[in-house]
Amino acid sequence: MGKKTLLNAKEIEITLHRLAFQLLENHRDFSNSVLIGIQPRGVDLLNKLVDILKKDQPDLTIAQGQLDITFFRDDFRRREEPLEANRTSINTILEKKRVVLIDDVLYTGRSIRAALTAIESYGRPDDIELLVLIDRRFSRNLPIQPTYLGKQVDALNDEKVMVDWKQDPKKNSIYLINKPV
Repeated sequence: MGKKTLLNAKEIEITLHRLAFQLLENHRDFSNSVLIGIQPRGVDLLNKLVDILKKDQPDLTIAQGQLDITFFRDDFRRREEPLEANRTSINTILEKKRVVLIDDVLYTGRSIRAALTAIESYGRPDDIELLVLIDRRFSRNLPIQPTYLGKQVDALNDEKVMVDWKQDPKKNSIYLINKPV
């Protein structure tokens, strides 16, 4: 199983800062915005972005949440093993808010479609944007595109993008891995 480095730790750090400042530029004081990480890996990315924003703007108040999409997926009844849901924690009504959905890898678009369905339970936002760290552009099954994009990669269906967050940020990496056939 071969693996190719897509982003090393320094490149990830630069990309995260760029994404954080794009959010700041478009949402200014975040007074009418809510950042929502899609469980589980989008929450890690959300936390890293919020840390960067707060470090640069300590007085900034950012509404945020975690969204579990397990039972909103179109394939959840097709699995053999029982599913375990993650935690959803959205402590605000999303009515008339600007929502940014955050996930690590955009693949087929089905997770984002599920997230859009799940969001309806919390009100009708004025605007929904999508932030992803990696966009696998050749794999889309649905017409979903990110608003904020870390890196676009050309990955075939027999390849997997692995975002490897470490305790020490200097060891973070993102790989493209060939799946065994």
